[in-house]
Formats: sequence, structure tokens, C-alpha cells
Amino acid sequence: MKQFKNLLFENQDGLGILTMNRPAALNALNKETMDELCELLTAIKEDPAIKVVILTGAEKSFVAGADIKEMLPMTAAEGQAWGRLGQTVFNMIENLPQPVIAAINGFALGGGCELAMSCDIRIASDKAKFGQPEVTLGIIPGFCGTQRLPRLVGKGVAKELTYTGDMIDAQEALRIGLVNKVTTPEELLPTAKAMAGRIMQRGQFAVQMAKVAINTGMNTDMETGSVLEASLFGVTCATEDKKEGMTAFVEKRKPAFPGK
Repeated sequence: MKQFKNLLFENQDGLGILTMNRPAALNALNKETMDELCELLTAIKEDPAIKVVILTGAEKSFVAGADIKEMLPMTAAEGQAWGRLGQTVFNMIENLPQPVIAAINGFALGGGCELAMSCDIRIASDKAKFGQPEVTLGIIPGFCGTQRLPRLVGKGVAKELTYTGDMIDAQEALRIGLVNKVTTPEELLPTAKAMAGRIMQRGQFAVQMAKVAINTGMNTDMETGSVLEASLFGVTCATEDKKEGMTAFVEKRKPAFPGK
């Protein structure tokens, strides 16, 4: 896989480690980084050897937000285009066939919080800080923050965080359901890798179908989501993974999923 200026990527035996790498700017998102993310995510999507992705930030920050200097001269039309670009890239993350675990090591503010929310699972260092501070700059979240945040923490809490622009720590993020787990900085990546390892031991097609069912179902009504679930359940029942998983259960051994 090609080298990028603002991103690092390593495939560790099927586990992809994607690191935001602009530490001098606290990994702030600029146009160049977003274009690189789009290219890298496309390559990840098309690589069946990558089963799970961990997304983290270099050094002391996850992503401290979007690049304010780049945003300052934007017109209304340019701002709308910038928002749509961010939404497109983050939707790519949400809709990757592979599960994506955010390992949040520091500031996850503005676009950084929105980036974390586009991942499937969020694990935070106890040094991490979260917030949607856009109103303190006279703007609103533009990368689906007003849409994903209330779906994760509820409308009232989302409005409080968005209207005040207040920053919260990792324990508060855990309390409101914004993150799944909180660890020490030293245990952050090992914890994310351990979770990724457990996911990688499961039937990968089933994991992917579960992701589709949950993501799609959360954006529709219960009946429509249930019909989709039954359909995808039927699809998984016709796979070699299902045959191997159930045979292994009956034979009291670990399954060796063929991945189809």
C-alpha cells in the first residue's frame, strides 16, 4: 500500500492500524488529509485480507478538529463543499465492511469527535478529551456531528454539548455512552488490539452482515430493520462459515472459519 503524507497505515496480520499523522497540528483535518483518507479507505475496503481496522492519532492527540486556518477564508459555498467532503469520508468509515475501532489517545474535538463517532467502537485513554466546540467559532458541526451525536448519547445530551461547546473528559464520555471503554494511555492500543483479535476470530462474513444490519436498522423503523435482519440471517445460514461454526460447536472444538 502506498505511503501518505498525513497518514500511517500498517497491516499486522489482518489488523489494519491507521494513524492520523499531523502531530505538529495535533492531527487537525485539512483538505489534503481528507483526500488521503478517501484514497486509503477505498484501498482498505477492497482488501479482503484486512479484517478489522484500528484508527488512532500520532503522539498526544487523536484529532483536535478541522484545520481552522484553512477554514477561515471559506465562503458559504466552500463551507458547504467542505462539510460534504467530511461527511463523505466519515460515511466511508461507517460503511466499511470491516469493523473500525477508534483508539482515542488525546483530543477528539470538533471534526475529531465526529471522526471517532463514525467508527463502530470507541475506546478512550483516560487522558482523552471530547467536544463539539464549533459554536465557540461561530459555526456548527459539519461532518455529521449533529446527526451521529444524538443517535449515540440522546437528543438532550447532544444538544447540551453542541449548544455550549463544552469539553468533557473520558469518564464523562463513558457515562453518556459516547465511548465503550476507558483505559490508561499505556493500555489503550493493547486493549483495542485485544478486542480486534476477538472479532477476527469470529466468522468474518457474519460480522460484516451484523454491521450492515445494525447500521441500516438504526436509520429506519423497527419493522423494516427486522425484515432486513431476517434476510441477512438467512444469507449467513447458507455460508461455509455457518457450517464450520456449528459443526465446531457440536464437535466441541474451535472453529476454523473459511471466510465465506
